[in-house]
Amino acid sequence: MTQKISGFSRLSKLEKINWLTQTYFSGKEEATQLLKTYWNSDKKLQQLHDEFIENTVTNYYLPLGVAPNFLINGTYYTIPMAIEESSVVAAASKAAKFWEERGGFKTTVLGTTKIGQVHFMYHGDLDHLNSFFIDIKPTLIEDCKPITANMEKRGGGILDIELVDKTDALANYYQLHGTFETLDAMGANFINSCLEQLAQSFKERFDADVRFRESELSIIMSILSNYVPNCLVRAEVSCPVDELTEKGIEGKEFAAKFAQAIAIAEVEPYRAVTHNKGIMNGIDAVVLATGNDFRAIEAGIHAYASKDGLYKSLTHVSVEKGIFRFWIDIPLAVGTVGGLTKLHPLVKWCFELLQHPNAKELMQIIAVAGLAQNFAAVKSLTTTGIQQGHMKMHLMNILNQFEATKTEKSQAITHFKTHPVTHSAVVNFIEKIRS
Repeated sequence: MTQKISGFSRLSKLEKINWLTQTYFSGKEEATQLLKTYWNSDKKLQQLHDEFIENTVTNYYLPLGVAPNFLINGTYYTIPMAIEESSVVAAASKAAKFWEERGGFKTTVLGTTKIGQVHFMYHGDLDHLNSFFIDIKPTLIEDCKPITANMEKRGGGILDIELVDKTDALANYYQLHGTFETLDAMGANFINSCLEQLAQSFKERFDADVRFRESELSIIMSILSNYVPNCLVRAEVSCPVDELTEKGIEGKEFAAKFAQAIAIAEVEPYRAVTHNKGIMNGIDAVVLATGNDFRAIEAGIHAYASKDGLYKSLTHVSVEKGIFRFWIDIPLAVGTVGGLTKLHPLVKWCFELLQHPNAKELMQIIAVAGLAQNFAAVKSLTTTGIQQGHMKMHLMNILNQFEATKTEKSQAITHFKTHPVTHSAVVNFIEKIRS
């Protein structure tokens, strides 16, 4: 029977593990040993991992793969991808090779502005609030100078603050809406520190202003937004339609069917969600490998996909005057300094692999990974079907579930070169050769 515990966070790592295994596991020694198996033998490195989060008991591994031959703006990249899903790295690599032979990927950073807001409730005259804000706006920015000074030296900082009336959506609700440039930092801590200072200065001056003796203002919260529609990057590929001809499929036919598949994802949310999930297979894998916040990026990207009131495809296609063009515009707030970027040894390794990109360059690499992943998926869907390639990549996972030996794996791989891969077919094959 499970039980409540007090002071868990104050226990040592071994004490935490002992309590967990004693409370929840029948095979206590096996459960403990499994956790210890994933500890790093380098004690200093393990301590570093232990201190990334709270209540750590072990490390949780994901495979780190690489996808080579990405030609982006004339430079070759091998892109690191941390992901557990079969076929993602293979699909990215295949798309990279396909487009390398057709001129590669082109990318453009369209903007790098990030957003933060002070949310507050105000009961009083709106004209007084507007004139008050105009008067104190320079002072609010000046009060943040101790926080923004170093960022400003590098060309960043607070770009603007606006007073936003949101009372049409919620009674008495207003915002201080700030725009920020954080350069190579993702900037969450910087933005939040600025916002808290803005809120404090705003409230103090409000309370001291005689115009508001009969009014009330309450700061609710100060926090950055992970919706960054103006921190935007474009990645694209293009080639003559004739160059799309491959494996007996005419380029004109391929382009027309591909464009129709994208059009469906533009109007059908059920398809668009799965379509965009495939894009995120590529994006999240690179974001994780580079120590960035994939949850924030996921939230911002899916909000962007809904910006027109209907959830739709993040990728777009055109076929005009014999030219096939495929592109993505995507919001990406990433950093190359701060967070895990200088702490996690594999993150540092991945940055060196990518030739030490700055934040703008990393935005472009990540966007390309998403576009490549989506191209590979839609290409498969509209030609051979998604399962043929995916299930062959999934074959090894099924074999490992049944603890297949090296000989059994070899036999299975040979057999399924000419037979469809399904879970039941693999099970039947394993049972047959074992009997």
